[in-house]
Amino acid sequence: MSFTKTVSDLTLTGARTAIAAAEARAKEIGVPMNIAIVDSACHLIAFSRMEGAKVTSISIAIDKAFTAAGHKAPTSVYKEAVWPGGPAFGIGNSNGGRFMTIAGGVPILYDGVVVGAIGCSTGLPKQDEDVAQKGVEAVEKGLGIKAKL
Repeated sequence: MSFTKTVSDLTLTGARTAIAAAEARAKEIGVPMNIAIVDSACHLIAFSRMEGAKVTSISIAIDKAFTAAGHKAPTSVYKEAVWPGGPAFGIGNSNGGRFMTIAGGVPILYDGVVVGAIGCSTGLPKQDEDVAQKGVEAVEKGLGIKAKL
């Protein structure tokens, strides 16, 4: 019987790789972003606030990453479920109000296990998720994971 386990976590190098790729994509689309990277336990590893990113989006980016890592799913999955009468209505009030149901939080997986997550905020939800996905793809490339088709 084992009383311990080994947990894989994203490193600071991995977090910086994700931020660099996300920043590059944000520049491409012309939307400065707040970009947060958390580890598998939802703790902040790295953060970037691009010049011109909304100050009010700082905590949103962090909470999107928190939600994606903690719930092991992109925050965009809640789009249809959180409306009044929906199966997840009110979930945004959980975890001290940190649970985000707006697209832009994406988990980072390695061997099917969440090792961290990225959260982006300032643009439209679709833009936030696009920028976050570029960060995930950069880490996957660094890990030697082939792109999904």
